[in-house]
Amino acid sequence: MIETGWVEIACVVPEDLAEEFADFLLEATGNGVSIENRKVDTFNVDDISREAIKNVKAYLESDKDVAGLLQEIGRYLAEKSNECQGFTPAAPEVTALKEEDWANSWKVNFKPTRIGNRLVIKPSWEDYAATADDVILELAPGMAFGTGTHSTTRLCLEAVEQYCSADMQAKELQVLDVGCGSGVLGIAAALLCAAKVVAIDIDPLAVTVTLENAAANGVSSLMAVSTTPLEEIDGSFVIVVANILAEALVALAAALAARVAAGGVLILSGILTEREAFVIAGFASLPLELLEVTHHDEWCCIVYGKRAA
Repeated sequence: MIETGWVEIACVVPEDLAEEFADFLLEATGNGVSIENRKVDTFNVDDISREAIKNVKAYLESDKDVAGLLQEIGRYLAEKSNECQGFTPAAPEVTALKEEDWANSWKVNFKPTRIGNRLVIKPSWEDYAATADDVILELAPGMAFGTGTHSTTRLCLEAVEQYCSADMQAKELQVLDVGCGSGVLGIAAALLCAAKVVAIDIDPLAVTVTLENAAANGVSSLMAVSTTPLEEIDGSFVIVVANILAEALVALAAALAARVAAGGVLILSGILTEREAFVIAGFASLPLELLEVTHHDEWCCIVYGKRAA
């Protein structure tokens, strides 16, 4: 039996399978999962070419059923090998970790990352030489939430930057972030243009982390963070952003649309491209105009507008 507190389970899979496999491991373990990128001399993810294979790592407490998880992984990869031409699964590599290794091993892959034209997501422990136009969003997200660079968050951040125009700033722009997680979307809006951000999440831990990250970025005075249900949020917002699952977006469609101010936008992500049509159909009957759909990897972001009165 492994005596340390955690084990790391590393698997090499085709690039096209990496995100799906990571989701499988996340559900199977209930703990953090990482997809390793190769080391490059850039902080812009657009400069990183697609690789044929990825190293996906999961983490599990050593007193849990590690052998059982390895069997589940074996069955999953064997099934996927029939769908991925030329893929022959290798045995997962299992490594015992010390507590301090587990707490910090994920940090090695979190580097300053440019998103859009001005935003830079920067880990609190990394140095970064900013240019005059850069808007630096500093994160120390811990293991409970992501680093803000996943495709769904990236797409939302690009849209927030795009719609935080000078014209919108003149409107005393208010933003609603639904399912705030680590608060990265709302904090980005506060740094870019918002006069006020209302951020909500069903998880009390998300509220705590968002408040901590808001303080670290000097925007606490602009942020109202709570577990208040969407249906109980008053008022309307020039930008409403929701980065949650496709099914949840459709279930909340009417409530989300109702919170968008006339002339405002609704930014939706957390949507696999195969669910794009499902979400668009779910919003079709609402008084919104489809403005654009953007894609990154197998994820998409859908932006609606509400006509000005």
